Amino acid sequence: MPPRSRSTRWRARKLPLAVLTSCAALQLGMAQAATEAPTPDEIRAASEATLAWQRCTSQPDAQRLACFDEWARGQQVLLQALHEKARSLAESPNAQTAPEAAGAGLRQDVTRALASTQPPSTAGGTSTASSGIVGVGLEQGCRDRQFSELSRFWELESGSSCPTFGLRAYLPTTVTLSAGDRINRQPTSPNPVNSATTPIDYSKQELSLLLSVRTKLASGLLTPADGTLRDSLWVAYTQKSNWQVFNSTLSRPFRNTDHSPEIMYIYPTTAQLPGGWLWRYSGLGLVHQSNGQSDPLSRSWNRAYLMTGFEKNDTWALQLRLWKRFSEKAEDDNNPDIIHYLGHGDLNLRWKVNQQNSLRLTYSGLNRRGSGRIEWTRSLGDGLGNSFSGLRLYVSLFHGYGDTLLDYNFKRTVFNVGLSLSDF
Repeated sequence: MPPRSRSTRWRARKLPLAVLTSCAALQLGMAQAATEAPTPDEIRAASEATLAWQRCTSQPDAQRLACFDEWARGQQVLLQALHEKARSLAESPNAQTAPEAAGAGLRQDVTRALASTQPPSTAGGTSTASSGIVGVGLEQGCRDRQFSELSRFWELESGSSCPTFGLRAYLPTTVTLSAGDRINRQPTSPNPVNSATTPIDYSKQELSLLLSVRTKLASGLLTPADGTLRDSLWVAYTQKSNWQVFNSTLSRPFRNTDHSPEIMYIYPTTAQLPGGWLWRYSGLGLVHQSNGQSDPLSRSWNRAYLMTGFEKNDTWALQLRLWKRFSEKAEDDNNPDIIHYLGHGDLNLRWKVNQQNSLRLTYSGLNRRGSGRIEWTRSLGDGLGNSFSGLRLYVSLFHGYGDTLLDYNFKRTVFNVGLSLSDF
């Protein structure tokens, strides 16, 4: 495991709200037990101890750690003053044992609060949740690296969750130069209305633009409100355009643009599997895909799918989807044989080589045709601490059917190189 930066180590040590409140209550309880009734200054100091740390969470990154350091120093000063006062009163002739009993009871509350934040364990003592402190992560949520990538991507735990209706990446958003071994100049389909009658002089080289975003609509729909696991409902939109930017003869047109809106529901799981793998989620979704063109180049289909995901040590992630196409009337079906080429599902395996490099292998089809794709991303930056930029080098190699919806029944090999704004 790579060494954590100072800020990451601090996040791992942060205490949840229940613990911080109990600590403040312990300080106030010592004063109450020692003096029968706390002074106004003691009450105000204990209240400020509970609330001051919350103000630190809203500070910019550059000031946040300094704010927490200052808060911690203030706690030490306050606690020392209370201890000194309790000891002086305990040495007086009227001292009683009530302060010790009150302090012991409150310390037990703190211990129970700490224990409640830890992930559950199996019989062998192995945590059944992702690494890190489950339920903590209020500082960064879905960007907190103490949680695994799958947990942050699908926001599977309360600590790795971000607010609803915020935009997130879905597939890598990329701008790449694309070169194929051949190009589909006369797209065809078993439906005569959707077969081009004359070839178009497309170029094998083009610019590929992929935009993919999603947002969370709701969370905690079926999971317990007091638990650390969170289910979620999402909508996503993906658009892929192939731009014949080098084809001046045709006045540089867009050869094809695929639009894919979808909705999906994700339910978290924590089952341990052989080989150190963890079953992280299951889900279902609906997706529409079309290229928005008129006949004879129009292509579209609708699917429902089941999905599931597994991970191992935040290094490996395996995801599987199985889909079922919705049938259409024969006269309205632009591509009646699309299942013969794009199959019944896809399987992808991600390998996080290190903090900068990731590889993903995708097999689509689950039939005798289908396709394969290998993708590599590398974060750009010097790599010191958390200084990697959000920009990544992106390289991919595709072989098979369905690189675009227009090419669903056209087999080709395509190489892409460019930049990505997100990882897998």
